[in-house]
Order: sequence, then C-alpha cells, then structure tokens
Amino acid sequence: MTNKPVILAIDEGTSGTRAATVAGDGHVSCLEYLALQVESPRPGVVEQDANAILERTIEVCRGTIAQARREGQDIVALAIATQRATAVLWDTHSGRALVPAMVWQDTRYVDELAELAPQWDERLLARVGRPVGVRSLYLWAARHLRDTPPVAQAWRDRRLAFGTVDSWLLWNFSQRRECVTTPTNATSAGAYVLAEHRYYEDWVAALGFPPELLPALRQDADDFGRTRPEVLGIDVPILACAGDQHAGAVGLGCLDRGQAMCVHGTGSFVDLIIGPEPPVNSGLLAGSLTMTARRQNGVSHYAVETFVATTGSALNWVCDKLKWFKDAREISALAATATCSQGVTFVPALTGLRVPRMEAGARASLTGVSMATTQAEIAYAILEGIAHSVASCIEADEQASGVRVSELVVGGGLAGSDPLLRIQADLIGIPIRRMQEADRASLRGVAFLAGSSGLLWQSLQEARKTTVTDAVFEPVLDAAQRARRRALWHARVHAELAHVDQFKQDKQEALET
Repeated sequence: MTNKPVILAIDEGTSGTRAATVAGDGHVSCLEYLALQVESPRPGVVEQDANAILERTIEVCRGTIAQARREGQDIVALAIATQRATAVLWDTHSGRALVPAMVWQDTRYVDELAELAPQWDERLLARVGRPVGVRSLYLWAARHLRDTPPVAQAWRDRRLAFGTVDSWLLWNFSQRRECVTTPTNATSAGAYVLAEHRYYEDWVAALGFPPELLPALRQDADDFGRTRPEVLGIDVPILACAGDQHAGAVGLGCLDRGQAMCVHGTGSFVDLIIGPEPPVNSGLLAGSLTMTARRQNGVSHYAVETFVATTGSALNWVCDKLKWFKDAREISALAATATCSQGVTFVPALTGLRVPRMEAGARASLTGVSMATTQAEIAYAILEGIAHSVASCIEADEQASGVRVSELVVGGGLAGSDPLLRIQADLIGIPIRRMQEADRASLRGVAFLAGSSGLLWQSLQEARKTTVTDAVFEPVLDAAQRARRRALWHARVHAELAHVDQFKQDKQEALET
C-alpha cells in the first residue's frame, strides 16, 4: 500500500510557529506548535530573535515529519507562510542573524518617517498602495549598516543578507541558498510596486538602503529549490511561500472578486479580494492598504486590507483588567440573552482609530449607559462595537476598491461567537460564513498554493472545494433598522474624533500663549 501524499506546511507567526501536513482532502494533521518570544526593550522598539525563530521552526517541522511517518504519510513538498514585514539581517558565512529582528509592530522611526511623508506619501500610495507609515524595514537596515560594526563589516565583506522572515527561512531551508522574497511579503515591507512586480528603488535609496541588498522577487507559488536534508531530514521541493494573512484567505476559500475575509485575533483584519486589477481608489483612505493577495503563473491578484487594532485584546482588557466578566465566553453567552444594546455603544479604540480616519489619539468609550442598563446589554454592546468596527472596515475597503462585498468569510478565535456573527451579519447586511478549522487556514492556504498546479489539486478552485462550511449567518435586520444602528455608531465615533480635535487645538493654543 502506498503512503498518502501530503504537503508539509509551516505557519511562522509573531507569537508562535506551527507546522502540519495537509492532504488532498484539505485535512490538516500532525500539528506541532512552539511559542516565540517578542521583546520590547524600550518604547516603540519591538524585536525577536531570528535565530530562535529558525530553531523553533525547524523543531516543529521535525516533530511534524516524525508524526507523518508514523501515520503513513508521504511528504511531497514544503510550503511556508510567515508573519509579514519583520526584518532580518544575517551573515551568509555563519548563517546567523547579526542583530535582533525588527518586528512589524515596531515604531522606533516614526518621527523620521513623518518628516518624509509630505514628500513621499502621494508617490508611494500610487505605486506601492500604502503611505510612508510608521515603520520601515529599509530604514532599520540602513541604520544598522551605518551604526552596527558587525553589520557594516559583513556588508563590506559581501557576506550580508537582508530580508523578511520568508527570506530568512527560504535561505536556510533551500539548497539554493538564495535570498528571495515573495509579493505577499514584499507588499507589507513598503517598497513593492504592485502593478509591475518590482521594487520602488527611488524610495529605497531615499532611506539610505543599498538596492543591491534587496532580496530577489519571486512569486508566492514558485519553485524555490529543494529542501536541505541536513536541516529538515527530507529532500522535497519548496513550492510556495506567502504572507500568513494572505495564505489564510486562500485557506478560507477567499479567491474571488467581492469575497472578503475577516480574521479575529488580537485585532481584526478585513481583506477584500478585488482580483487582477488594482483598486480604483488606492490611497483614498489612510487606513485601507492595497495588498498583493497572491501571485502565481505570472498574474497578481490584489486585495484591500483594513484592520481594527483592538478587538480580541479589548475583550481581554474588559475581563482581565476591569473584571466585568470572567472571560470572552461569558460575554458571548450574556450577549445571546439580549435582543439589542438599548442604545449602549462600545467603541474598542484602545490604541486609536484607523477608520473613518487614522487617529492614534482616539480612545475607547462606553456610552449610553443608564441606571436601567443590564450586564447582558453591556455584553451585547461590546460585541456590537467589534461588529460595527468590522462593518466600517468593509465600508472603507469598498470605497478604496470600488468593489462591493458579496460575502464575508470569518476565522480566528472570536469567530467562534455565534452572537457576534449574527450581529455582524445584521450590521453589514450580507451573509457571514464561518469555516471549519478556520484556525488552520494559513497552513491549509499555503499548501493549496504549493499543490494546486497538479501536485495534489489541478487548481486553487479545486483545492477550495475541500474547505467545509461550519455555519452561515444571514442578516435578519431590515435596512431602516440597520441604518439607525450604524448612524448611532458613526455619531459616537465622530464625537470621540471631535474630542481629540478639541484637545489638540487646546494644546496648540496653550503652547502659543
């Protein structure tokens, strides 16, 4: 009897790294996981040990490979999904990272970048789909080239490599030992010309980064060489490498124009697939970023992404710090007993707002509370605040892309809350689809990319047929009720923005007097 062919899939995230196998029926098995440390030695600085990322990723892969052998599985390829926009500098002779990796949450250069924004934002939005922003991998690397002797010496000796985590893992895992990256990762790094599959070298040069240090661009589904047996113990082709969020969209079956995905984690990310044409209003809203959703067979598909920074973390805050509820499950259970919030509104802006405008100074609020307000109504309002925030993200994505959302597919921890998804469907007015094993979507999706050219499936569409719907939540609220509830939400958000504006004005007047 022949062994069952499977793809070894890696999902290297910020807080942990996973490996599993994915079979032709879409089933994910032999899962191994190890946590990763994130350090913040001073405000604005967020770092990880890239060597530890590599070591733990190898460890989970070896565990999965051992499980697969015991279960009679035959690993036929490797596929890799990684956290995006986390940068690594390493020595190609020793194979070791020279400095801590700069994590995508890092904002140490926010002031320097703000000075460049007036000159560069318009050009960047038109070409790379995002403004200067609050972090830059290239500025980080340029500073190390200038200020860190081991990095500068490695560069002079032509033994320095730079890239995101995908570049780091591919260099270590592939027999080719090439420094490469893929569009779903390069997009988030902030210098990738979306429509032309190349770097915006003028911007890179303006940051003081040498263009010859840029990783070579490949596709998300591509031939990355064969694995090094001395590292993983297997010799198979590496056929896909993608950013975790985009791999997740593929794994949830979001491939078509008009499909949107929302993954609820610490925050909630909303990606609207718009197909092979770039969005019509790229850069219209600062909080909506144009992304490469995937690139294969020489064709890029795009998405518009907006996110709410604090949703899952807002529930943790309410439970752990305020002690209003035992846990998120209690919030969901109580919310299910209420029919509405009775005018109570929760805005989960614990670290500021992104829509309707980028405003870091905005704060969370719980308003509309009276003596008659019940705990169940507050629970309902908390979930409704998350649902309103996601609805605003979808509206922003629709404005930026010119594409109407036809369906929202959800994943992540909070997607397990039926009350949240019912409220979500009512506020957006479209069906909400929750998939089975949504928490493994990135693993499944990157395997789909690797195996959809005839290895396990003939196409991504065929691979998608293996995904299974857990539940569909249809809207029941009529248009007038929906409009009233959305209007109240917008009024509360605009009141908070007006408060921020007044605070800024008072502060400026105080400085002038």
